[in-house]
Amino acid sequence: MAVQLTDEEIQRLISEPKPLPADFRRRMSSKPKHGHNEGEISITGAAGSEFYLILRQASCNPLDFSVILGYKIPQSNRIFRLCRYNGKHGEHTNKLEGQTFYGFHIHRATERYQEMGFKEDAYAEPTDRYSDFSGAIECALQDGCFVGPASPQGQLF
Repeated sequence: MAVQLTDEEIQRLISEPKPLPADFRRRMSSKPKHGHNEGEISITGAAGSEFYLILRQASCNPLDFSVILGYKIPQSNRIFRLCRYNGKHGEHTNKLEGQTFYGFHIHRATERYQEMGFKEDAYAEPTDRYSDFSGAIECALQDGCFVGPASPQGQLF
């Protein structure tokens, strides 16, 4: 049986602080994989939850990408997609609302879509918060409550 999370559980997981290691950018570097480049990093949240930040970008189209914040379901190998920051790779339709759009968009896991038998992150909203892959990564880091590594120099003021 598929694991379902409530909207409250989803929001709690997204809000859980996620400390990034000092070398996180190097560890996220992508490798070629079936027509796209892919990289990922696993992070243990402040409450002990295991998360993955997964980066995918098409080899032939830099605007076709996904930045995924996933949660590893305990005692399984399943990654539950909490959020997905997508580039321009065709139109998206929210099936329950009948809303169709094209362009940059952010998918969010919802209890409602899970209950109706859709993928957890089938719902999406258009966004103008980013216009490229690196901007989508920065949005995911900000929205996902990732905490940057401490500066090696420390604070000057």
